Amino acid sequence: MTTAATALPLLALRITAGPVELRGITDDLLGPLAELATDIHDPDFMPFTYPWSLTDAPGMPRNVAQYHWGNRARFSPARWNADLAVFFDGELVGSQGFGTADYLVTRTGETGSWLGRRFQGRGIGTAMRQVICAFVFDHLDARYITSSAFEDNPASLAVSRKTGYRDNGTELRNRLGQPATLRRILLEPANLVRYPRGLTVSGLPEFRRSIGLDDNGPGAQPQDLPARGETGSPADEGDTA
Repeated sequence: MTTAATALPLLALRITAGPVELRGITDDLLGPLAELATDIHDPDFMPFTYPWSLTDAPGMPRNVAQYHWGNRARFSPARWNADLAVFFDGELVGSQGFGTADYLVTRTGETGSWLGRRFQGRGIGTAMRQVICAFVFDHLDARYITSSAFEDNPASLAVSRKTGYRDNGTELRNRLGQPATLRRILLEPANLVRYPRGLTVSGLPEFRRSIGLDDNGPGAQPQDLPARGETGSPADEGDTA
């Protein structure tokens, strides 16, 4: 039977490592993610380059749903976002993503994440980042991975150091009308600090084919049209957890 996951294998992707599970975001997870996203950080602090987390609670479900539905519609080997729901010990805690353009040529991309505030400070942010990076290196053949965080976000930068990222320059950004320094970081396979539990991946062959890494079969045509413009989103750039 043809399902949504048949059309978009990302929805069936599942990565587990001990208590950590990264799972494709199906429609039944959009509401719980939206509820969790209403409390990520203090109201007087903005960790994201696009301030999507300022959406009020009544508007958050639509914001989260439109973001993920939009990414599904634009998904192609030329440009894709693999945003995954994060579970720890079976409880939904946040989202971890990896986004890229021209991956078949560059083999690089950017991690982005967020973690519900009540789950912060417990090592979960480091664990989920280590798991996604190991997956991208080991199973998607990446050359390196980038990320970013504002310099006044020490928690995110600490997670990056614990995962093995190295400094890769800075840039000045407009953050809510004020200049803010964004620190860019880069992770190479040899520097990855791995999560102590090994990865088990479900749905990998189908996902690899969907991003053009493996042959889709005789006569298959990659969907390689460039993506249209998109709005800011729940994992639009960099990691906050």
